[in-house]
Amino acid sequence: MHTLELVAPFDPVSEPRQFLEQTSAAEQTRWFVEEVQPHEIALRGYLRAQFPSIDTDDVVQESYLKLLKAKPVAKIASVKAYLFTIARNTASNFFRKQKIFSPVPVSELPDWRVLDGEQNVVAFVNTHLQDALIAEAIAGLPARRREIFLLRVADGLSHADIAARLCVSESTVRTQLARALEKCSQFLRERA
Repeated sequence: MHTLELVAPFDPVSEPRQFLEQTSAAEQTRWFVEEVQPHEIALRGYLRAQFPSIDTDDVVQESYLKLLKAKPVAKIASVKAYLFTIARNTASNFFRKQKIFSPVPVSELPDWRVLDGEQNVVAFVNTHLQDALIAEAIAGLPARRREIFLLRVADGLSHADIAARLCVSESTVRTQLARALEKCSQFLRERA
């Protein structure tokens, strides 16, 4: 014999906490889908252009988490501006961490990157200034050219790998690299 259990209908007046939790979760989901997700394509494009060597998926995911945590606390006037600011700061933090924790052991660094106990301060400062000047030259390149240049020089990818990753031809990669080198050389000659 089966017994029939009667369940009282949900009453938002007698159980306001449960009602608020359900409403809050539904509202947050609606807000995310309607006001945050439409900016994802633009956000990914922005991140690829400004930070070509970072993992865009990681930055987007981290940015979404930070935005969702901030929503209940702060009144957000412009979701897009707030999201892009969070993403920019998150990407910058990834770069900062990379500068602190290098994946390359000191023993594998080129000689000009390692401060030797016998090296004099003038040589060290000169090297540091050269690095800054080269970084400035690279930063002055157009975004796509800079991305190709960094993938080749910093990441060590072959022309074929870069072409496959960026969905362009190898000749485009070669042309962009040649133009990047010429532009950087010109920049350095003008500053010499």
